[in-house]
Amino acid sequence: MSLRCVYTDLDGTLLGAGASLFADEEGNFSLSQARGLEACSRAGVEVVIMSGRRRAQVHEDARIIGQSSFIFDAGAAFSIDQETTLLLGDFELEPGQTPVQQMSERGVPELLLETFDGHLEFHDPWHLDREMSHLFRGEVDPAEANALLKENGHGDLRLLDNGAIHRRMEGIEQAHCYHLVPKAVSKANAVAAHSRARGYAPEETIAVGDSLEDLEVAPAVGTFFVVANGPEKDPGVKEAMSRYPNAKVTEARNGAGFYEAVVTSLMA
Repeated sequence: MSLRCVYTDLDGTLLGAGASLFADEEGNFSLSQARGLEACSRAGVEVVIMSGRRRAQVHEDARIIGQSSFIFDAGAAFSIDQETTLLLGDFELEPGQTPVQQMSERGVPELLLETFDGHLEFHDPWHLDREMSHLFRGEVDPAEANALLKENGHGDLRLLDNGAIHRRMEGIEQAHCYHLVPKAVSKANAVAAHSRARGYAPEETIAVGDSLEDLEVAPAVGTFFVVANGPEKDPGVKEAMSRYPNAKVTEARNGAGFYEAVVTSLMA
């Protein structure tokens, strides 16, 4: 079957230094990402951003690259032609409230911050004005955090690791970005739901990313490409790849890795 859709992460994947579409990881000017997008456009392949960023941000990014659908808040929802579908699972959303407001009222962010003091903090300033997920940075074990949530009556939530970040934190060698979300939320579920809505078979799709949360999308697509900088920054990504037989690492990094994944798939 021919390729019909590419799901791609933003930071560390499609975007380079400074979250630029026209920069490599070192900040040098690069057209690799644009060439990959051009190749998709010429072949009639949809490109869908799957990001931990909030809706307004991802909408603008999708608009800039000329696409009408996108996945936001780490998979809490997707939008197709301005119609949004929430993917909150069994999380009971109260009328007139957002998941972030409900989690805040329950004191869940404070529970995590107090328990992991010195190892977890809000990912300032990107934690502001969010609807679907609380955003943190630091170095914690998600399994430990999720056990804590369950023990305190918050088993309908989870903390997910959305990958390594450039921001430095005192006493932490490599900080990660974390999302507090309803338990069912994941990029993998969102990709599968979007594919069903569009009528794509898994073998007609690929995904590109750099983190463990991105890698979990692999079962929902034909091939998953990990850009080379992913396992370089997070050894856990390399270790986890053995669980996904359709996952492979690109030779190139960041946007050049995205271009490599697109061209390889179109040629195949």
